[in-house]
Amino acid sequence: MLKNLTTTRVGGSAQQLVTATSEAELAQAVAAADSAGHAVLLIGGGSNLVISDEGYPGVAIQIATRGLHLDEQPSGKVLLRAAAGESWDATVEYSLVQGLSGLEALSGIPGCTGATPVQNVGAYGADVSQTLAWVRVYDRQSSQVLKLDNSQLEFAYRDSVIKRTSTNGSPRYVVLEVAFLLERESLSAPIRYAELARRLNVEAGERADAHLVRQTVLELRRSKGMVYDPKDADSHSTGSFFTNPIVEASVLERLPENAPNYPVPQEGLVKLSAAWLIDQAGFTKGYGLEGTDGYPVAQGRASLSTKHTLAITNRGEAGAADIVAIARAVRDGVQERFGIVLVNEPLLIGLEL
Repeated sequence: MLKNLTTTRVGGSAQQLVTATSEAELAQAVAAADSAGHAVLLIGGGSNLVISDEGYPGVAIQIATRGLHLDEQPSGKVLLRAAAGESWDATVEYSLVQGLSGLEALSGIPGCTGATPVQNVGAYGADVSQTLAWVRVYDRQSSQVLKLDNSQLEFAYRDSVIKRTSTNGSPRYVVLEVAFLLERESLSAPIRYAELARRLNVEAGERADAHLVRQTVLELRRSKGMVYDPKDADSHSTGSFFTNPIVEASVLERLPENAPNYPVPQEGLVKLSAAWLIDQAGFTKGYGLEGTDGYPVAQGRASLSTKHTLAITNRGEAGAADIVAIARAVRDGVQERFGIVLVNEPLLIGLEL
């Protein structure tokens, strides 16, 4: 059952399940499926997937490659190369043990390293585009292994060329290895997130001890159920289910003055807080549990996290339909209240919101 490979613990069986423990096995499994005309679903850490209870009518390939390597650079920086199947948090921890900084604010994010460039994974004011040097990929169109550098990946908010050339979990470019250019430095990258800066007792833009930043980020994430724990139902989710919407600046005119908003590179646009919109639309932490207005939606099998309104959680017996039902209720409620349509961050496999 694919539910055993995902953090939401939902999903039926695949027509075929292959585990790839080397780059060669991964490329061969994809090529074989393509040659046979089978649909392909790649599964790394399973933290960004909600898979239908009916399963997957094709070949699901679990990426289980391993390997972390350091290459000293003439500039004095260090290139950290990680196999796609390496746990992301293990990669971050390894970088700090090796005396490198740059990834510490991304601690605790579930999933595998190969998934991070796909949607430009980020948190607490950092994202992988800030340190990523290149990725090696298997191109399913040309059947060749290519190296794509940072600029070729065309990073944007939770987006990249890899994501834009993917079809519901089946990418053109299959990530084999990811490389990050990091500093050999005990201090962190500049702290860009206000809540994290307050916890560290520094001003925004200042640096702090990199190990302390990691520890603080992990504490913050755990307090919100955003570090996977088999015993904590609040962490049995995909993390943030909705992206922060980027909208025309004029939208602010119809929102309360205290609505959080953040600048983005594109002129005339602003980024809003999905969590704030959800809360202000009347969806509280735990929405969906017994005793809340949302209980009838999934009969308590799924709910918003009791720690964070952005996460939709499996309380133990949920199916994919229950997860989607809660998500749909929240999306529709926010749209009705504010006229803003929230977009799901995880991939919905065999499902529609």
